[in-house]
Order: sequence, then structure tokens, then C-alpha cells
Amino acid sequence: MRYELTDLRLFLEIAQARSLTAGAAALFTTPSAASYRLKNLEQALGTPLFVRTPRGMELTPAGDAVLLHVREMFEGIERMQGEVSRFISGLKGHVRLVANSSSLNGFVTQTLGRFLVAYPGIDAEVEERQSEDIPAAVLAREADIGIFAGDTQVQGLRVQPYATERLVLVTPREHALAAQRSIRLGAALDFDFVCMSRSSSNFLFLRDTAARHGRALRTRLHVHGFEAVLALVAAGVGVALVPSSVLAHRQQAQQVQVVELDEPWALRKLHLAVRADARFPNFIDACLKFLLDDPVVAATRAPPP
Repeated sequence: MRYELTDLRLFLEIAQARSLTAGAAALFTTPSAASYRLKNLEQALGTPLFVRTPRGMELTPAGDAVLLHVREMFEGIERMQGEVSRFISGLKGHVRLVANSSSLNGFVTQTLGRFLVAYPGIDAEVEERQSEDIPAAVLAREADIGIFAGDTQVQGLRVQPYATERLVLVTPREHALAAQRSIRLGAALDFDFVCMSRSSSNFLFLRDTAARHGRALRTRLHVHGFEAVLALVAAGVGVALVPSSVLAHRQQAQQVQVVELDEPWALRKLHLAVRADARFPNFIDACLKFLLDDPVVAATRAPPP
């Protein structure tokens, strides 16, 4: 049984993207060349690894088994590179992180930026997902680190507190709700909302919460980024649900009114998760320490005086 490391990397990229074309692009090769390599790999293993469906390239049961081992293999290669890097100048490596919208925009992006400046040999891949999907993604080795809101029942993870934040409603200064100190979300659902993109975990959480109230969300438009959300709220387009952490150090926050939400889910505990059996290279351990030791993040974990 003979196959090349490049074939396994191609298999991994196709499995993650569920697309032969995207997998080929990740390795800077053509789809026809990628198809040839994949066929050779399947012949070497003696079984099909994918089936083509309208949704893309779906793994066969054999493909699922191979994916588990290939992820473990490349994780081992990352550890090897991390260990070897101690003997040469600087660290080298790649960190994969998944996080929900609130933690990404309120905490993670700023901390990760400082980490990458401090460790110029490291690069990072960051993906936003809904909180309920993140623990399983970490367990499946789709990411090294996951940060999500709430608790999880997924076994096989090492979970620790990351940060505490509060979801609030922001309104234009002259809005009908602006004079309220706090409200229930149901009272805000009579008004137009400015929302994050349709795929954002912030929007999906708001939409699903409105549905639990038996209401449809009145969305005037979707935008990318909380800066745009706050600017449009300040301009009077509508109201928005945002994490309080994104209001810090943003000029647009001075132009809106913040209304507390009298909801038990508004106070959110963020958690950081890694696999319990993970043996990370030293650069990922360094990233974990950077994320947890950030003074701004750590301060939110402290109990109120």
C-alpha cells in the first residue's frame, strides 16, 4: 500500500471543504490533477472515500475512518514541527480556532492579533460558528481551540472558563425604547432590527430566540461587522442585539443608547475547549496561554466586588 503525504493532505482538504475544486485550490493544483490523485489514493486503499451528491463530496464510512487517522497524523506532524522549532530560530506553526460571534468580536480577535505579532512564525485560521456546534467541531479535530457561550454535554473535552459578557440592546438616541433602563426582548421585537450577516452566530441566536417568542424578526438589513451595526443604529435605521464587549473602544458606541435586557440568557459565560487527549505543539500551548491570560479577558472572570 503506497501513497504520498500530498495525497492525504488533498483528501483532508476535500473532506473539510466537501468540494474537490476547493480542495484542489487549497493545494494550488487543478481539479483534474486532484481527481487523479484522489483516484490513486482510493485504489491504494482499496475502497471509495467519497460519494458525489448535490450537496458536494460526502465521505463514505471508510472515508470517515480515514479522516480520523489523517487528522491525527497531521496533528502529529504539527507537534513534530513544534518540537523541532525549539532548536532553530523562532516558532513555526498553524493554529486553528473556532469561536462564536460575540467572543470573536469582543475578545478573541484582539488577543490573537497580539499573539501573532509576538510570534511571527505562527499563522492562524479562525472560523465563526454557532456556540452549540463548536464543542463537537473541536472533538472532531476540525479546530485546535474552541470558544463558545454556555455549557456543553460533549464528552472528551477539557473545558475551562474564558470570559463573561452580557448581551444588550442598542437603540438610536431618540428611539422609543431609549429611555428604558431595561426591557424584555419581546418588547423590542415590535421594532426594526439591524443584524449581522445571515450566517453569523449573533443573528442566528437572535432569530431563534425570537422564534421561541412566537415572533418573526423584523430585519431591515444584514451587515458584516459590529462597527457597521452600531453606525446604522446610530443613524436611526433600527435597533440591534450586541454583546457589551464590542462596545468598548468603538467610537460608534458613543452615538447609541444601551438598554439592558432583563433576560436570564443575556448574561453569558464563555468557555474555552480543547480535546482532553490533545498533545499540542508548544506554539498552540503558547496561544492558549495568551488567550486565557489576556488582562481584559481575565478581568471579566473576576467576581464583582
